[in-house]
Amino acid sequence: MRAVAAGVLNLSGLGLGYALLGRWGRAVACWVATGVLLLVALPAEPDGVSARWVVVYGVLVVLAAVDGARIALRSAVGGSWRPVVAAGLGVVLLAVPAGGVVAYGAARDEAREEMLLDRLESGDRRVAAASGQPFGAAKGEYEKALGVYRALDRDHPDSRAAGLVPDRLKDYYDAVSSPYAEKRHCEAVEPLTYLRGLPGTVDRKLLGELAGWPDGPLAESLYACGVSRLGGSSSGGAAEFGELLRTFPESEPARQVASVLGERIDGRVAEVKGDDPCAAAEALRGLRTTVAALPAQHVPGLSAKAGKGVQDGDYACGVDRFEEGKFSQAKLTLDRFARTHKSDGRAAQARKIAIAAEIAAARPAAGKRLPPSGNPGGPRMELVISNDAPNGVEVLYTGPVTGTVTLKPCGDCKRYSAATGSTLACKVSGKNYPKARLQLPAGDYHFLYKHGTGASSRVDSYAAGSKVRPGYTYTSCTYVIERSLLEPRLPTLPDLLEPTSLSLPRAGSSR
Repeated sequence: MRAVAAGVLNLSGLGLGYALLGRWGRAVACWVATGVLLLVALPAEPDGVSARWVVVYGVLVVLAAVDGARIALRSAVGGSWRPVVAAGLGVVLLAVPAGGVVAYGAARDEAREEMLLDRLESGDRRVAAASGQPFGAAKGEYEKALGVYRALDRDHPDSRAAGLVPDRLKDYYDAVSSPYAEKRHCEAVEPLTYLRGLPGTVDRKLLGELAGWPDGPLAESLYACGVSRLGGSSSGGAAEFGELLRTFPESEPARQVASVLGERIDGRVAEVKGDDPCAAAEALRGLRTTVAALPAQHVPGLSAKAGKGVQDGDYACGVDRFEEGKFSQAKLTLDRFARTHKSDGRAAQARKIAIAAEIAAARPAAGKRLPPSGNPGGPRMELVISNDAPNGVEVLYTGPVTGTVTLKPCGDCKRYSAATGSTLACKVSGKNYPKARLQLPAGDYHFLYKHGTGASSRVDSYAAGSKVRPGYTYTSCTYVIERSLLEPRLPTLPDLLEPTSLSLPRAGSSR
């Protein structure tokens, strides 16, 4: 019984068996071993103490128990202590290491919980830092925070930290979707699209109601952003409306797309008759592009309405630019209109105004009024234009009537000097000069002689004005003067003609 008592007392790790036997050196060794273990194990870490230390300590305790029992068997023990009582005390004291193990396990579990809570807070800090940045720059931080939440739920589902993850996800969604809460709808599209895709990577049970929440805000943001981008010269709103109609075709915002586009088109069509038809035409062109990019079944009839608005707007814009004296722009606009809309009843008038605008760019007096849309009645006077130049000539004219005529090159004609051009041009008897014959009503006219491109591109065009009077016939001769850069430029020929032998000013050109 004495040996049992000594061994059991030493199993407590406190060396009490040695103390009862009076072997104080061995007792101190047991205390040192227990102290070292406590130093290694405390404070408790989430991963606990290394198994190596536990095994070593356990072996030492067992050896101490065996050694204490051996000594008690072989040695006389002084004093009046009772082995049975000592053995009972040893059994009771075994509760000390057992309780220590239990307490240490609890401390270790608490340390693990604290570690997981710290990990949760690290995800929270990432969300807080990312929430003040644009989503594109902050997306990486958001994804890292989500990885923390997801790992806690997956790897430690029974921890206190995992129990807090659903609330943290609500805060996470609020942070990512903050542009939507602040009505910055265009900025909200990307983060809401990201949130809508999370159920593919995060357990739907964990997300709960959050899994389907982004649908409504995303549809609303796509609509509002699309509306805000309507009316520019490009296809503003097409990307947002297209995504809305493809992704949420049955949503309330999707049902509003056709009506808002129709209202915008109607408004711009009305503006075509206002003070700035050019801006209205550009806006309608953008709206037409937007509508063309959308599924036709969702915007029926709007493409044709916008196209008609663009057509009317282009014509009105060209006329407006002519009346404002922006002749080069007016020509470009109306030339495009006439080419694009050949079947439009205004195409012929557009070509007339474009001709007048081109003449007016060189001779502003030609742009004082729009060319008449119809042809006046009454007698017509003949104007014969001859070409005494080695290059072709296009003659533009505007007045009571407007038009163009082209003369072929005169193959064997030469350039004249400045001194001889006005006296010799078109005067060779029997020579077959290329000619054009015009029948003109009486009135004031403006002419532009254009000498072509290529080899003759350096030949100056020439603009002039003349009055055509009833009862006369007129002739005009165009020729080219060869002139060095040092020679002074020729004076402008007179605008008015005296109805004598009745010839218009010769269209002398020089280079």
